[in-house]
Amino acid sequence: MRVLSIIAFVCFSLSVSAQSKLPNVTLKDLKGKSVNIAQYGKSDKPVIVSFWATWCGPCLKELEAINKVYDKWQKETGVELVAVSIDDSRTRSRVKPLVNGKAWDYTVLLDENQELKRAMNVINPPYTVVVYKGQIVYSHTGYTPGTENELYKELKKAIGK
Repeated sequence: MRVLSIIAFVCFSLSVSAQSKLPNVTLKDLKGKSVNIAQYGKSDKPVIVSFWATWCGPCLKELEAINKVYDKWQKETGVELVAVSIDDSRTRSRVKPLVNGKAWDYTVLLDENQELKRAMNVINPPYTVVVYKGQIVYSHTGYTPGTENELYKELKKAIGK
């Protein structure tokens, strides 16, 4: 069983590292407006894309931890966070009330059909990437307290600060 876990991890790592840019996938925001995720790869400012779901406790903890320092990160790096909900049709109705209740100042997109999730080989949320000047420069899966500090270090490293 352990060997299978290692093989799965290696395959996952290789598939993730093969993804170097945001794919050309259109999602809807919470107001129903269509947004092509690839547009975030065209920015000169860094972008964090975080895959999450309402039912994912670690996802909510990560987004809450980032929310506490997001203003500081924006001032120092110009970063924008795009939170991509992978909730399906059964749980999608929970997304907007949750986001409003948390008062997150993030762009929230809905990947209800999981097209972006598949295109980026996301296995489990939370899955977070940093995109800078069109390239995915950092990615991680999962969340433990303090992971946001590593994300911030990688963000600053990407922009040369």
